[in-house]
Amino acid sequence: MIRILRNLLRRWSELSLAVQFLVAGGFGLLAVMLVVGAWVTTQIQEGIIRNSAATTALYVDSVIAPLLPDLRKDQELSGSVKRALDETLGQGALGKRLVSFKLWRRDGTVLYAKEPDLIGRRFAPSSGLRSAFQGNVVAQFDTFDENETREEAIGEPLLEIYNPVREPWSGEVVAVTEFYELADDFKATLASALLSSWLIVAGATLTAFLALSGIVLRGSRTIDDQRGALRRQVSELQGLVTQNNALRQRVQRASRRATALNERYLRRIGADLHDGPAQLVALAALRMDSPVFSGDGKGGESRSTEVAMIRKTLEDALREIRGICTGLVLPQIETAAVMDILRLAVTEHELRTGTSVALTPAGPLREPGASEKISIYRFVQEGLNNAYRHGRGKDQTVTAGMKGGRLFVEVSDRGPGFDPAARVEGLGLAGLRERVESIGGMFETLTGPQGTRLVISLSVEEQA
Repeated sequence: MIRILRNLLRRWSELSLAVQFLVAGGFGLLAVMLVVGAWVTTQIQEGIIRNSAATTALYVDSVIAPLLPDLRKDQELSGSVKRALDETLGQGALGKRLVSFKLWRRDGTVLYAKEPDLIGRRFAPSSGLRSAFQGNVVAQFDTFDENETREEAIGEPLLEIYNPVREPWSGEVVAVTEFYELADDFKATLASALLSSWLIVAGATLTAFLALSGIVLRGSRTIDDQRGALRRQVSELQGLVTQNNALRQRVQRASRRATALNERYLRRIGADLHDGPAQLVALAALRMDSPVFSGDGKGGESRSTEVAMIRKTLEDALREIRGICTGLVLPQIETAAVMDILRLAVTEHELRTGTSVALTPAGPLREPGASEKISIYRFVQEGLNNAYRHGRGKDQTVTAGMKGGRLFVEVSDRGPGFDPAARVEGLGLAGLRERVESIGGMFETLTGPQGTRLVISLSVEEQA
């Protein structure tokens, strides 16, 4: 049910204002016309009935009243009065117009009637009879109660009138005459008056509706024109937004290229020295502190192996320093695929530390730009060195994948972790964070008793 209402409301809102007004306004004005027309015709009908009844009652009273005795003293009609009434109501124009006549006493007794069998009978006073005894002329058109079956059986339109009979010198109502008048002409007049009133109300309503429709139609056309202009402007703005997005992407790509160049030649020399050669030298120094060199001179073969590893590490550091000095820092990184970069960083770390690292790609990877690749390599290199140094190289893992259109790389270990609040981020992590965030990436450090996780997230767009 709710879905149906929502569909109806949606379809209604899609209609133009002119159509909405034609539907809603049409039904609304039709309802108003019916209410107003019914009220007007009711007032007209009651007015016509009241005026016609008053005229007829005045005429009948002028004929009948002189024949009646003093009904305050005489509660019954004498035979002579009844004969006079019979002659008056049975002959002439009045008798032809009145198909029924009753003279009522206040207690509901019929003192006289054109139907002799009703004389002397007593009935419960009707509402019209009670109102007439209060001094009102009451009239009803074609309305019959349960005691008026004879009049109803005539099959002609009848106007029922209750007329109070007043005492001449006091004006007090002493009796009520009830009579039914043939109302063929009255019915035609009433029908003509009602038809005229309905035509006037309908004409006025239709005129108002047409006038309002014209105003609404003009307003609707103006609004439609404005909507069309707004749609064209929105379309133009959307085109401009598309162009701006394209320009923004070009600017971002240019910014990344500029950042990569700046990283390569100017701003990142210090970070590259720390992340590359400095780490190798630190690793060599760490191996110098190993038990092999602090023993009692035994284990010459192990010492030779450690010396060879240290020499290899220092040679690598020297080679990277020379590469930095000549402006050719890791040229193979810029053209290699992401997985090849990750394998290279993992393999070098395994060779330098003698530990194992699990590399787990999570689905196909989109290729980022050169600056992102350098950042990924340095991030994995620094993250694994930290895992070896602070996490004892336990369960080192490198994971890479795509999430929400962004490339993420994670380096984790199962070491003891550290308290981020009590430990200041070192130069290596700070440099990595700055490097990653400068190209629009995000850097996150998660640590605890179960280990440490370093995660970077980079935006991967079409590279120019």
